[in-house]
Amino acid sequence: MKIQNFLDHHGIASNPFADEDAQTDLVFKGACIRSTFHPAWDKIYGDPSEPATAVVFGEKGSGKTAIRLQLARRLADYNADHPEHQAFVVEYDDFNPFLDRFRDRFSGRRRRTERMLDQWRLWDHIDAILSLAVTQLTDRILGNKQARYPAARDEPPPIEKLDLAQVRDCMLLAACYDQSTAENSFQRWRRLRQRLRFRTWKSKWDLTLGIATTLAAIILFVWFGGISALGRPWPYLLIAASWTPRAWRLLRWWWTARRIVRNTRSLNRSTKLLCRTLLNFPGSEIVGQPLPAYQRTDDRYELLTKLQGVLRSMNFDGVLVLVDRVDEPYLINGSSELMRALVWPMLDNKFLKHPGLGLKLLLPSELERMLDRQDRDFHQRARLDKQNMIRSLDWTGQSLYDMANSRIAACAAEGRETKIIDLFDNVDQRRLMDAFAALRVPRHLFKFIYRLLTAHCNAHSEEQPEWKISASLFESTLALYSRDQEAFDRGVGAG
Repeated sequence: MKIQNFLDHHGIASNPFADEDAQTDLVFKGACIRSTFHPAWDKIYGDPSEPATAVVFGEKGSGKTAIRLQLARRLADYNADHPEHQAFVVEYDDFNPFLDRFRDRFSGRRRRTERMLDQWRLWDHIDAILSLAVTQLTDRILGNKQARYPAARDEPPPIEKLDLAQVRDCMLLAACYDQSTAENSFQRWRRLRQRLRFRTWKSKWDLTLGIATTLAAIILFVWFGGISALGRPWPYLLIAASWTPRAWRLLRWWWTARRIVRNTRSLNRSTKLLCRTLLNFPGSEIVGQPLPAYQRTDDRYELLTKLQGVLRSMNFDGVLVLVDRVDEPYLINGSSELMRALVWPMLDNKFLKHPGLGLKLLLPSELERMLDRQDRDFHQRARLDKQNMIRSLDWTGQSLYDMANSRIAACAAEGRETKIIDLFDNVDQRRLMDAFAALRVPRHLFKFIYRLLTAHCNAHSEEQPEWKISASLFESTLALYSRDQEAFDRGVGAG
């Protein structure tokens, strides 16, 4: 007996429980993403017009990735309805490239993951977030259609609203943080300069002085002294003096670029290209501006504030950063201690409460168990009592029962209304809810029902089909699955 035949009999066009990962779950993305929410959704989502931080802990399969996707979809709807008051969304969920670049800064024993992560600081997180935000902003200004971003509208941002100082800030941020690999970073910066009409001719004065003086010296000495005058030292001393300002600026900005490259440890920058870019800023435009040239957070906060000012002029009231999948980088490999080393620097009240910035931290439950073991200094710095903290993404049997019905409704054939209870024989609603409560999270629910459907259909032939799942099969399959679930919780099973 085929599973699809069983489902067709009950008016279900496709299997609602075949997918277990929200990233690839078409049922969730197509129907449930706007209708099926965790009971704590309102606290997590907040109000996009006043971005707020939420720190959420949940075990594997509890729906953290689904919540991230729902946040992105809800914010896309919000931006569509409020074009003059949008939210700028940054997904900070792929840590592999940042950790790889960070690790490349170390050698020998310091490259070991635990020792390397001991050096990871808050400013490394801010650098990573700024790089994601600035790269997205640059792509959207340049009209890059190949790059797709969450909650982003199709039309380009209104760059005509930027004043001269904000144009300068945008160019400075792009010079330091644009991480696009689509083209050479300097060529991309030049395209952005042309798009924003950022004038750089004032920065060429020293180059113009050197060229003009060299040509004038050659012409004058040849004109008045003949070819023999070129054998004297005076022409060369004059030419060398005229190139001194250029040499000084080149050395100065090469050294600054080198410090920026060394201290933005989670990014991939070229000293040569960055120096070439910085040389295009007139001295009056860049002197006194913050640059990420030191290992400290002060400059990063100022640069973050500059980015927010640019975005505010483009109709973005706030920045929302969605943090997820901290257990998935291959260097972390699910280790609780390594996750703690990566995440703990981010738990800083000044950062989490930065005006106009809302972080949605979707963290594994293993980290929640570590909170109470931290010292007083950590709790005073993090002030998690002010961060809309949710200690556990708990699902009750009733909420999982409603979720199962929502997924079935999403897959129902036209004109049919089927409930999860309709698939069973002699299993009442209370028993289903109690069983679902023991499964705890949506992923275990989906796995259990899929295994139950498979076991039922394998037990009957197409010639003698049975259209109801018996209570005995339900209980025996639940017992076997509970055993596997316990093994998974102990870390000795595949789940």
